[in-house]
Amino acid sequence: MEYISTRGDETKFTGAQAIIQGLAPDKGLFVPTEIPKIDYDFSGADGAAGADGSRAGADAGKTGVPYRDVAYRVMSAFLDDFTDEELRRCIDGAYDDKFDSPEISPVVKTERANFIELYHGRTAAFKDMALSILPHLLTTSVRKENENRRIVILTATSGDTGKAALEGFADVEGTEIFVFYPKDGVSEIQERQMVTQGGANTHVYAIEGNFDDAQNAVKAIMGDRDYKAALSDGGYRLSSANSINIGRLVPQVAYYYFAYVRLVERGEIASGDDIIIVVPTGNFGNILAAWYAREAGLPVGRLVCASNENRVLTDLIGTGVYDANREFILTSSPSMDILISSNLERLLWHLSGGDSDEIAGYMRSLESERRYEVSARVREGIRDFMWGGSAVMERSHSEIGELWAREGYLMDTHTSVAYRVYLDYLEKTGDDTPAVIASTASAYKFARRVAGAIGLGAESDGFAYIDALNAATGIPVPAGLRGLRDKEIRHRGVVTAGEMADAIRADLARSRGRAESSSVG
Repeated sequence: MEYISTRGDETKFTGAQAIIQGLAPDKGLFVPTEIPKIDYDFSGADGAAGADGSRAGADAGKTGVPYRDVAYRVMSAFLDDFTDEELRRCIDGAYDDKFDSPEISPVVKTERANFIELYHGRTAAFKDMALSILPHLLTTSVRKENENRRIVILTATSGDTGKAALEGFADVEGTEIFVFYPKDGVSEIQERQMVTQGGANTHVYAIEGNFDDAQNAVKAIMGDRDYKAALSDGGYRLSSANSINIGRLVPQVAYYYFAYVRLVERGEIASGDDIIIVVPTGNFGNILAAWYAREAGLPVGRLVCASNENRVLTDLIGTGVYDANREFILTSSPSMDILISSNLERLLWHLSGGDSDEIAGYMRSLESERRYEVSARVREGIRDFMWGGSAVMERSHSEIGELWAREGYLMDTHTSVAYRVYLDYLEKTGDDTPAVIASTASAYKFARRVAGAIGLGAESDGFAYIDALNAATGIPVPAGLRGLRDKEIRHRGVVTAGEMADAIRADLARSRGRAESSSVG
């Protein structure tokens, strides 16, 4: 399997090389030259040996095919330059008891849809599904490529990626990780998770601006040849933990296969039947992973792209015009408060037939005018498999309360957007194909809004809302959120987007100084 840039650089990279690079040399995103076909039928699976010699699927008869077996089948098809032993070691190291569910991502049935719960990792958000394995993939790639420079991970976050990346890379040998988040654009709990993060190699900054400002600055830094050369002279190499890194995207494909396998095992569908996948969408990576699963052969009839009030993707699907010239709205689903959806570039490349000139033109227009209009071919390609809708806060919040009252199932503020949009889809199309909704975060991460949605009263702060929500529902508080209130705040830096590059350089100099002092001592 080879990877190339969406913007025309003809250099071909292996999976390991693309993971280390993060961003292509011409500032494009890495895409596979072909999408592998992956069998979704696990009926004959009886378990496979892990890196330690154990049978990962030994208890398949009790609980179904284990997540690790599904992940291995999917990821080995995309990352075939990894040996079986290397990939098994990465998977076994990622999907272990750090998840609070033995299924890793359980699929829960409600009256109208199935929810695949992607938030059972350490940070209580779906980003754990990929960022638990990315450090393993990256360090393995570094060994494979004999890379001797220290890897500097740059990450822009709208709330969840930052903590998950920090958790994954904290104190990982040979790495430094920088996370930048919008100062007033994340929840109280999300911010506390990041600013209390331990690890000698972790660096966290709030920025004066929104997520798009942070993301654009990260991409600009990674595309600055002079800046990268200067860092290289100092023994550093830039990479990314955002979903612009193909090592983030490939692991996400696996959980859609896993959801399908579970529905077949439970007899809710027959093998080969279509499903619908509904995804609350901001930066487009999560729903792009679902599209890759569809193209790899998973029977998916329709993808439903759910937006909040920042409905730039909904409008693109409806009109063929991507227009970020609009008000940036802060909502109760901050991880979706995005106007520049980076991963969309990958989908456009595939739908254009790999026309890099066309894609480069779109991206130049986006940079200069903050808008572009896709070709008729691309527009029809999107409409062929995707339905877009949006939900305002009041409607999505009401769904939280109603589903809790009716069935005792509790959604967070992002998942509720997806659920509301799915109900709109169902009403407008009458398509009753079984649906899988990506449930992307624990309700406790947005306890203030969720508590209000189910009728609880006002509390003093976000942590009091967690206590109140726990008392009212009896749902266990995720381990990563317990005791968060009392953790020491370690990161207090605030910069503008224009100051990010200097902050990185200064922190690396301080880290080098500490390392040299330690070695002398």
